[in-house]
Amino acid sequence: MKSRRRPYSEQRPQDLGGGVWSVPVPIPGNPLGYTLVYALESPKGPVLVDAGWNHPDAWEALSGGLAALGLDVSTVRGVVVTHFHPDHAGLAGRVKERSGAWIAMHENDAALVRLMHEYPPDEHESFQSDMLRRAGADPREVRQAVSRPTPPALPDRELRDGDLVDLPGRKLRAVHTPGHTPGHICLHLEDADRLFTGDHVLPDITPHVGIYPYDRDDVDPLGDFLDSLARVGELGPLDALPAHEWIFPDVAARAAEIRHHHEEKLERLRALLAQRPEPQTIWEVAAMMTWNRPWDDLSPMLRGMAAGEAAAHLRALEARGEVRRVPGVDPVRFQALDS
Repeated sequence: MKSRRRPYSEQRPQDLGGGVWSVPVPIPGNPLGYTLVYALESPKGPVLVDAGWNHPDAWEALSGGLAALGLDVSTVRGVVVTHFHPDHAGLAGRVKERSGAWIAMHENDAALVRLMHEYPPDEHESFQSDMLRRAGADPREVRQAVSRPTPPALPDRELRDGDLVDLPGRKLRAVHTPGHTPGHICLHLEDADRLFTGDHVLPDITPHVGIYPYDRDDVDPLGDFLDSLARVGELGPLDALPAHEWIFPDVAARAAEIRHHHEEKLERLRALLAQRPEPQTIWEVAAMMTWNRPWDDLSPMLRGMAAGEAAAHLRALEARGEVRRVPGVDPVRFQALDS
C-alpha cells in the first residue's frame, strides 16, 4: 500500500494488512504535521512503533485512532521507540501509565535520555550558550536560541543491533542506523518484508543530522548516517513504513538517493570553503549553505539546528581529510585543504 502526503486534517488511521496499522498523531506547531505511529498485532497485545508528541491533542489522536481500528490503548504490550526525539518518544510514558507497557529503545539513545534526566536546567543552558558562542554565533542570537527539551520517559528495555523485539508470534528485528541520533533504529518485520524506518529514510525529505556540541572531533554523525544508509540498502527493496510523510516501496533505492544528495552537499561545501581565503566559523559556514529558506529568514532556533548540520558536514569532510580545523582559536574555524 502506498499513500501520498496530505495535511494532518486529511489523515486517517489505516489497516495496512498483515496485522499492521498506522495512526497519524499530530505534532502541534511543527511543519512536519504528524508522526505515523504503527501498531503491530500480537496475541498478547499490540506493540507500537513510536508513540508521538506529548500533547493532549496527540494523546487524543493516538488513543482515539487505535480505538477506531478496534484496538484499546490499555492493552498495548510495549512501545519500541525508533529514537528519543519528542515526536517519537513523547507519549511513550503516558502509554505505559495507561497499559503497563514496556518502553524499548537502543542503548545509545537510552544513555542520552538518562543524561537529559540528570542534567540540571541551569547547566544545560550554560552548555548551550557556550556551544553557540564557540561556533561564532552573535551574542544576541545565543540568548534567543537556548532551549531545554523535556526528556521522554526512561526506557525499561535497551536494544542492540540485531535484537528481536518482544513481539510474540512475529520477527521484528532492530537494525542500528545511527546518524539522526546515535541510537536510531529501523525495525525489520522479517515475516512481512517491511521496514519501519523512523526518520532514517523518508520518501521526500531528509532527516536532520547534526553534531552536538558543534565542535566535537571524536564523532562523525554524518559519516555514520551515510554508512547506515548503505546498510539499509543491503536489505533490498523492502516496503518502507516511515514515521513521516507516506509509505513507499523500495527503501534501498531511496536510501541511495539520500546518500547521493549528501555527497553532492559535501562537495558543494568543500568548494565553497576552497573559495574563502580565511578560515570560517561554523556559524559562517551555516550562513553560506543552502537551506529550505534564506538564512536571514531562519529563527534563532532554526539557525542553531542549521549550525549543527553544518558542523556535521564539516566534521565529515575533516574525517575524509578534505578540511582542517584551525588549532588554538576560539571560536573554532575551518578551512579547505588543497586537493
